Amino acid sequence: MTQTTTGIRWTRRDVEALPDNEWIRYEIIDGALLVTRSPHHKHQQVAGRIFATLDSWSLESGLGIASIMPGLIFSDSDNVSPDVVWVSQERLAQIEDESGHLQGAPELVVEVLSPGKANEDRDRLAKLKLYSTQGVQEYWIVDRIAQRIEVYRRENSQLILVATVLMGDRITSPLLPGFACEVARLFAS
Repeated sequence: MTQTTTGIRWTRRDVEALPDNEWIRYEIIDGALLVTRSPHHKHQQVAGRIFATLDSWSLESGLGIASIMPGLIFSDSDNVSPDVVWVSQERLAQIEDESGHLQGAPELVVEVLSPGKANEDRDRLAKLKLYSTQGVQEYWIVDRIAQRIEVYRRENSQLILVATVLMGDRITSPLLPGFACEVARLFAS
């Protein structure tokens, strides 16, 4: 469940002043505060499998790192925590600050949908727009209920839907040379 606030323009400093709560995630998109409860454990399982698969490939290839629920700080009024990201070693050196925060766009962002129209709109509309304007190269929207992954890639300065991969398919990416994963493995019960 996501709640938004209206009429107030939130900043990173405002969010930092809120009480820490491991069961609540605060994100800001264009100054709007989004408050999200901890996701369903199956959401976390799918995100964890995607992270583990990307992490394993990253360790073998040495080309980058995968991270689960990192904070992405694009600006004072745009801070989000996607489920999984992958960033190349070269890009990491450019965007990681001294505190370990990512102050720019990783190459790949993955969001696992939570049920509900507000949650889906956040990932399919608001975050798609944010990631597109910030320079993310590829964005996966993972629907664990429908068991499919929508793959958006950067074309002409924006993220465009290029494929929907289903249970019998393998997911690959031009960002990740040699990476391939059976989609069914990510949704296994």
